Amino acid sequence: MKTFNIRRCAFLLCAAAIVALGAVRLTAQEQPSVPEPPPAAAAEPKERPTGLPKAFDWTFNFDAGAGYFGFGNSLYANVRPDPSGNLSANWLESYVKPALSMTYHLNEGELYGKLSAVGERTFSAPPSEVVGQEAASFQVEDLYLGWRSGTSLGQSKDLLEVYGGRAPYKIGHGMLLWDGAGEGGSRGGFWTNARKAWELAGVVRLKPGPNTFEVFYLDRDEVPESNTRSTLWGANYELALGKATTLGATYLDVSADPLKRPSRDGMNVLNARAYTAPFPGLPDLAFEFEYSREKNGDLLLSDAWTTQVSYQLSSVAWKPKISYRYAFFEGDDPKTARSESFDSLFPGFYDWGTWWQGEIGGEYFLSNSNLISNMVRVHLTPTDRIGTGLIGYLFQLDHPEALGPHVTSSDVMLEVDAYCDWKLNDNFTLSIVAAYGNPRLAVEQAFNRTDSFKYGMLYLAYAF
Repeated sequence: MKTFNIRRCAFLLCAAAIVALGAVRLTAQEQPSVPEPPPAAAAEPKERPTGLPKAFDWTFNFDAGAGYFGFGNSLYANVRPDPSGNLSANWLESYVKPALSMTYHLNEGELYGKLSAVGERTFSAPPSEVVGQEAASFQVEDLYLGWRSGTSLGQSKDLLEVYGGRAPYKIGHGMLLWDGAGEGGSRGGFWTNARKAWELAGVVRLKPGPNTFEVFYLDRDEVPESNTRSTLWGANYELALGKATTLGATYLDVSADPLKRPSRDGMNVLNARAYTAPFPGLPDLAFEFEYSREKNGDLLLSDAWTTQVSYQLSSVAWKPKISYRYAFFEGDDPKTARSESFDSLFPGFYDWGTWWQGEIGGEYFLSNSNLISNMVRVHLTPTDRIGTGLIGYLFQLDHPEALGPHVTSSDVMLEVDAYCDWKLNDNFTLSIVAAYGNPRLAVEQAFNRTDSFKYGMLYLAYAF
């Protein structure tokens, strides 16, 4: 009996174990599988530290560009004999610009600063008469510190701002002041114009409400071989009437090397300007006006002015915008003892046609002096990433005799530029330009040139 009970118990235990094992297997098949933890190598990487002080907000930027330029029949000023008859010029330019910006919050205001450098290169047989020989350079661009008051003063945000160092500064749309650094020559990068910071800039800005008051000192960073030691100080005022209208006035006191630029040394400049879309019912109708007078005792008295009207059909496909601009920059009258030749100072690029007028004329042989231009432009926006259009110029001279007693005609050139800016993605933009220039009698009389001029450009820019 005892033996029977032991065997029975063993049998029951084995049966229970088999049933339990079957239940475990059945449960395992019915429940979803639990994924295995990922291996350590696939873990999400930690953010790498910059090594910079964490109390500051840091921003890194990197800009670069490369362009190919082709000039059929070369430049007006190229009058050297060429037995082959080939006056074409083809070259390349490129640049890189790394930059690091910082902001440090101080209660309700902030400190800010920027450090950047520019490397430029011009190569592959550039026209030495204007662009210079093959050249490359790398140097500091921005290096400045500033402070904004934020909400710590008065009722206006950033009521007071002060900054100084190697820094950019511009006035209005850049007809007189924008480009603080020289390009081309031994530095390379004639067209790319990647350098804009003044060698030394000191600016104090006060912005109560819609008013902006500025006082400033600027020392230009010029190409070493053509350094005129140009410096200036000035005062600027702007009034913003809503978002559609800005009025401005500026006074400049300019100094330069009296041996290289005698009429610039001691020159005073008065500038007034207005940019406005004055009719609320016609927001697409806009006007621009700018006037400048330069005076330097018995050496110089000169005027320049420009006016523009534009209208955009914003409700039409491709949003066509039509503009007309008249620009007058006085030239010297050889019959007077005092010069009337307008000093174009340091203009900059605001949009195509400003303030180098014409991809052939303004970029390579004309300046904003002794020049009258009529510009007609049609701009189209087929998509959010493409802007394209046509620009036509009629260039004339204010005083033809300033080029020599044998120049009697004021007709310089008819130029047509076609352009396209294509934003390939958030970082890359491709610009394409094709231009044609038909020289007139003044060019034939001054340079003995009658053949038409053709110009093309491909330019790829990267921004991060």
